Amino acid sequence: MLKIAVVDYDMGNLHSVCKGLQHAGAQPLITHLPSELASADAIVLPGVGSFDPAVKKIRDRDLEQPLKDIIASGKPFLGICLGLQILFDRSDEGTEAGLGIIPGIVRKFKPEPHLTIPQMGWNQIQLTQSTCPLWRQIDTAAWVYFDHSYYVDPSLPSTTAAAVTHGTQTVTAAIAQDNIMAVQFHPEKSSTTGLQILTNFVRVGMTKL
Repeated sequence: MLKIAVVDYDMGNLHSVCKGLQHAGAQPLITHLPSELASADAIVLPGVGSFDPAVKKIRDRDLEQPLKDIIASGKPFLGICLGLQILFDRSDEGTEAGLGIIPGIVRKFKPEPHLTIPQMGWNQIQLTQSTCPLWRQIDTAAWVYFDHSYYVDPSLPSTTAAAVTHGTQTVTAAIAQDNIMAVQFHPEKSSTTGLQILTNFVRVGMTKL
């Protein structure tokens, strides 16, 4: 059974993520220990909250370099919500530097008439990277669950694996680059579509064993 380390830095919806991974056929382990992260078959970085406290927690637990080393090793990696955003260089939400693994900036939705910020609830994604393994058996305009006020803006458009439109603004909903996959939405809250996405990630890990 695939062993997936779920990174514990006091900013994630850990148990819901673990339950989804268990349903997908994996063995999740909640941990903040670099040795356990390094020995896992794949890594999931969840996240709920604000950018600055998240990156500070990562650094306070001496997890920044271990995470960078693990990602550089080619191990399958999945970021969820804030776990996507902190991969980037910086955020308009705060002043702390991000992990700088994916070039780009995290931006806030621009106000417009009748637009609700945060985007909270179900919305359709448009898959833009057909080869991304997360999208196997996923509809090209699937409904998933969002809860965010900020979105990632990658420097390289080819990094975007899915987009979402909120009001008149079409923004990145997921990225994929080599072994790094990350989504702005919450697959653990996205019913059968989300479970399929987690299952697809588990399958990526299995192919690496």
